[in-house]
Amino acid sequence: QISQKTAELYAYLDHYFIGETDAAALSDAASSAMVDAIGDEWSYYIPADEYQQHLDMLQNAYVGIGITITQDEDTGAFPIVTVTDGGPAASAGLQAGDVITAINGQDVTALSMSELRSLVRGEEGTTLSLTYRRGDTESTCTLTRGNIETEVVHAQLLDGGIGYVRIVNFRGRSSAEAQAAVEDLMAQGATSLIFDVRFNPGGFVSELADLLDYLMPEGVVFRSVDYTGKEEIYESDADCVDLPMVVLVNGDSYSAAEHFAATLKEAGLATVVGQKTVGKGRFQVVYSLLDCSGVGLPIGKYFTPGGVNMQDEGGLVPDVTVEVDEDTYAAIRASTLSPADDPQVQAALEVLKG
Repeated sequence: QISQKTAELYAYLDHYFIGETDAAALSDAASSAMVDAIGDEWSYYIPADEYQQHLDMLQNAYVGIGITITQDEDTGAFPIVTVTDGGPAASAGLQAGDVITAINGQDVTALSMSELRSLVRGEEGTTLSLTYRRGDTESTCTLTRGNIETEVVHAQLLDGGIGYVRIVNFRGRSSAEAQAAVEDLMAQGATSLIFDVRFNPGGFVSELADLLDYLMPEGVVFRSVDYTGKEEIYESDADCVDLPMVVLVNGDSYSAAEHFAATLKEAGLATVVGQKTVGKGRFQVVYSLLDCSGVGLPIGKYFTPGGVNMQDEGGLVPDVTVEVDEDTYAAIRASTLSPADDPQVQAALEVLKG
């Protein structure tokens, strides 16, 4: 019935409408509206021209020049937030704080973020001309697009032998890189660990379960029930990391990030510090459609070993709540705040120092 009605409406538009119609645009709009109409905040439609980028994102990789850009809400300017080590932008000398003013000679000041991204990204091996402003000086460089692996884990040894591990997401490579970071920190003498999953949007169950298996002793680490009622249980072996732990969370910790913190807390292995999490207790799958577009749909719920679902609970409440103001929250998001100036990191240190 839906397809018949859609086809009928398209026929009227195509035959009678006095203006021009774009079949692809109509199909995208109809598909997006259909997903929106189910009223689920975690479901989304992916147009065909964005589908490969979405898959790349899930693997923590993309073709580009190795920069993260933001847009100033007041001026519309596009400052560079981070530059990926070893990427084309870093090799050309671009730095965080540089402001992009033109791409291939086109002024970008009136563009949206998505329009700018479409100009920056392209096929591997192709080039672009980028003009940027640093202070009062404007410069132009030519960059060759390459395959960029985004940073998934950042780790450092803090004073007092406390290892700090920030996990950006639970997508491709996250578990292996987090485990490698922990091993390196322990080799440096770490006697306790802080895991930072603030602003972590979640990711793959397999990555989450693998990291929990590494950290936890023998037992269940993850339970899920899909739309058919089928239950799946992930278990850990006896090998574990026997160190005191704290997990940092906030109002932008989603899904697998929440489960990571909740499971370690439930097992008595970690203290949770920060702010209440989102409360997303569903897992989703991305399905490819005939025209190479896609749709992401939640297909089941996940639970801690003790049977707790984050969505049913309305999010995870930390053991130690530390609220921060908007400017501090933004600085934590942008990774511009040092551990010494981060109130939530400092609270975690106090927990571990006892």
